[in-house]
Amino acid sequence: MMTSVEMAHFVSHGSFRLDGVVPESMNERAIDVLDTGIEPHPYGTPVEDAYPQGGFVRELLDLPAVAGALQSLVGPRPAVDHHAVHVRPPHGGNAQDMHGDAVLDTRTDAFDVQLMYYPREVTLEQGGTLSVPGTHLRRINEGAIGRYQNLRGQTRLTCPAGTVVFLHHGIWHGGRRNDSGQPRYMFKIRFNPTVRQLRLWNTDDIDDPQVRATLATRFEWANGSQGRLELINRAKLWRVLTGDHDFDLDYYLTRERIRPTTLAPGATDPRLGAGGAGDGWGA
Repeated sequence: MMTSVEMAHFVSHGSFRLDGVVPESMNERAIDVLDTGIEPHPYGTPVEDAYPQGGFVRELLDLPAVAGALQSLVGPRPAVDHHAVHVRPPHGGNAQDMHGDAVLDTRTDAFDVQLMYYPREVTLEQGGTLSVPGTHLRRINEGAIGRYQNLRGQTRLTCPAGTVVFLHHGIWHGGRRNDSGQPRYMFKIRFNPTVRQLRLWNTDDIDDPQVRATLATRFEWANGSQGRLELINRAKLWRVLTGDHDFDLDYYLTRERIRPTTLAPGATDPRLGAGGAGDGWGA
């Protein structure tokens, strides 16, 4: 299971990475599986129906570290939104525009998780997946950010074989072109939660000061008031995940709750009618 510090990293960065977690024997088998293709399923298919026991994908999802992260992020019995095999050929493929994987998603009390599995080493020459940490809570309409090719703080994923990365569905990202002589493989699954995402991880370290420090991470692309907006977004998500509705990273959300309902002495509320005394109304 993930720790609270690791969950705080996911909330602030929009990702959680497990380097080389898949055994080499599985990575070797993965290429044939991905080249053959994996049968698609309707949106919302339960994991146990989409990937039954004995199949490669279920074996991948049952690896302890992978299963623990999935449980921590979306809980038991998630549904499969969709999956896809992405292969960039040697010396080929255009770089994708920057985008988010949702035409419109207004949820603030839930999120989907995307698992990205890399069965082979990904080098800088192979391009890798570009993403911009911390952008996942800045909601956009899919390709609306396609005109942006470089943002401060963006990263290019390079990793050893057998790496699995979990991404918040809203993170800004794009696949880069492959300039190497080897194909680049990536298998992606998007999961929908079927339970409230409330304290699903190991919360033994929930009061660790590093949790708050990690949630307060700043990124170069979000300076000044833009950075403060992201702190507000993270605090809101942390409240959802922990059930702690008093949590704040500064005075931002606390200030929003200052909505007195008691009228000042001598004041009247016109909704009470002419001459209606207001002292105590709504108190």
